[in-house]
Amino acid sequence: MMRASRPRLVAAALTLVASAVLAAGCGGDDDETTSSTGGTPDLGLIEEGTLSVGTDTPFAPFEIGQPPDITGYDIEVMNAIAEQIGVEASYTDTSFDTIFRDTASGQFDIAAAASTITPGRQQLVSFSDPYYDGQQALVVAEGSDIASVDDLADTIVGAQDATTGETYANDETEASEVRGFPEGPDAISAVITGQVDAAIIDLPVATGAVEKQGGIVVVEEITTNELYGFAMAKENTELVSAVNEALATIKEDGTLDELYMKYFSIEAPPTVLEGTTENPG
Repeated sequence: MMRASRPRLVAAALTLVASAVLAAGCGGDDDETTSSTGGTPDLGLIEEGTLSVGTDTPFAPFEIGQPPDITGYDIEVMNAIAEQIGVEASYTDTSFDTIFRDTASGQFDIAAAASTITPGRQQLVSFSDPYYDGQQALVVAEGSDIASVDDLADTIVGAQDATTGETYANDETEASEVRGFPEGPDAISAVITGQVDAAIIDLPVATGAVEKQGGIVVVEEITTNELYGFAMAKENTELVSAVNEALATIKEDGTLDELYMKYFSIEAPPTVLEGTTENPG
């Protein structure tokens, strides 16, 4: 075969260089981690530009009202995260009993529902870094003889279905029956109406119900040191990273601390401001 002359070799080399530059300008390896429209990470959202959020309301002060007229601590934190990411949060009310399964299967991009990070739940979904440090509370009717969890033997204790409060009642008390309810406020109402002898529920929810409804008291704050996180599908690592970056930003700029003070009248603790899912504070 005839060997090409030097001028032709030079021209061919220049053509190859130009082609390589053109290919690099069209994207290259970065295309695998960026969207086709804005050069931002592909977050694998159900609808581009919208963060589909599953929640469970009412659960004041975390979730207050109903979509689209919904607010609360979880909602304001999530809205701040969405703003940092550059998307609009859209909320759908669903059952807490199925929210992790629905998120894992792609029905929602993320779940914001006062959800404790637990090893069992982490087998199904990935959690963001913590945004709240929670405890449980024992709620009884005014005048009840129950003064602590030690007095729950042979009683009926109410809790919301699939919550850590329900788990605590089953595992840590001698109640004769643990009765689950679809919503947290239902368990509180059951105490007021005498359907159950007591209820175990998140402390801020309990104190809010005492102030609003009356007829009930918190007789014991149960120290469980639960860290709450936002749940996402395990395979959507880009969204998990983006949410954690946004969460870190609103922790650093004081937004999270302001919301903590607004809803709980205390400063956000180090476990929230400094902790991560892998390394709790």
